[in-house]
Amino acid sequence: MTPATIPGTSAQTGGTPQVKTKLPAVGTTIFTVMSGLAAEHHAVNLGQGFPDFDCDPSLIDAVTQAMKQGLNQYPPMTGVPVLREAISSKIAALHGRHYDADSEITVTAGATQGIITAILAVVHAGDEVIVLEPCYDSYAPNIELAGGFVVRVPLTPGTFRPDFDRIAGAITPKTRAIIVNSPHNPSATVWSAADMLRLQEILTPTEVLLISDEVYEHMVFDADTGRAHCSAARFPGLAARAFIVSSFGKTYHVTGWKIGYVAAPASLSAEFRKVHQFNVFTVNTPMQYGLAAFMDKRSAYLELPAFYQRKRDLFREGLAGTRFGLLPSEGSYFQCVDISRVSDLGEADFCKWLTADFGVAAIPLSAFYADGCDQRVVRFCFAKKDETLRAALACLAKL
Repeated sequence: MTPATIPGTSAQTGGTPQVKTKLPAVGTTIFTVMSGLAAEHHAVNLGQGFPDFDCDPSLIDAVTQAMKQGLNQYPPMTGVPVLREAISSKIAALHGRHYDADSEITVTAGATQGIITAILAVVHAGDEVIVLEPCYDSYAPNIELAGGFVVRVPLTPGTFRPDFDRIAGAITPKTRAIIVNSPHNPSATVWSAADMLRLQEILTPTEVLLISDEVYEHMVFDADTGRAHCSAARFPGLAARAFIVSSFGKTYHVTGWKIGYVAAPASLSAEFRKVHQFNVFTVNTPMQYGLAAFMDKRSAYLELPAFYQRKRDLFREGLAGTRFGLLPSEGSYFQCVDISRVSDLGEADFCKWLTADFGVAAIPLSAFYADGCDQRVVRFCFAKKDETLRAALACLAKL
């Protein structure tokens, strides 16, 4: 008797066949849990990172116009040419490096798709990929799906600065890539030019590739102190080995559109596109044309740092009157706080308590560590209307 006909098996009973999971450690994300809890308690949701305000109406108009012009069929797999040209021009103007629009820029279904596509394109079974914890929650599962091994290097506790000695020590002959994220989610730190040069120095004698997650590139604060976004594109030794990932959703307040792009040297882009054409093939056509037209409005991203810095300052000023310990917020749209003087609870339990009893949802930083490292730090998102931030601050003032 074959296994397919054994009495009581799915083949005989019509039940669902059993599947061995590829991601045994993955369950419901903390973002889903906290957003559900926020909805249940009608809390102000400062947990998940998305704006609660609208995008520029002219961007909607540009997409609508593209639809009315009949631009509703499949675009080229790599993205519509006019958008790739606009991306190329923007990178050259901001970072001084020219990427060929035809062979080195690919439009993606959001930054998350760009990251997994880069990983699937270059990581083989048994390869190692370095991630710096705390990190965005898609990195490790992406590596595991590619058959690679995740090598976790912690950022320095307390400051979340890169520990380059530990990074250098983690590189082995099996290391295929390293993923770097600046401005950083969740810590809101920003890598300096000196940091990028040190990384370049470490990687130069190796064949290690770089996946540079730069989705918050236009949210770097305190420019008067000399702080700026240091894209990997600015550093020849990094750009030559880098997939640079960015997001229109973050920049233009349209996270639900899920459109981003990846810039990489032609040889890396060729491998990237081999995977891209089979996991999404292409990206929403009228939105691509709308974004291309809207990119002529350079103020939309050039003025974004000041826009979010004002929100950051409003939120930090309100938090200053509480017992939270404020960590620096150098970039992104996040603010981390130390909860040690507020509660003895661990991060996850504190966030649940804060949501249920005080009506504000946050995210525990431990969710960004594989081992659940608890430093008594939680993350708030300030990409919200001023009235939303003031409502949250009024609740937090009761602590």
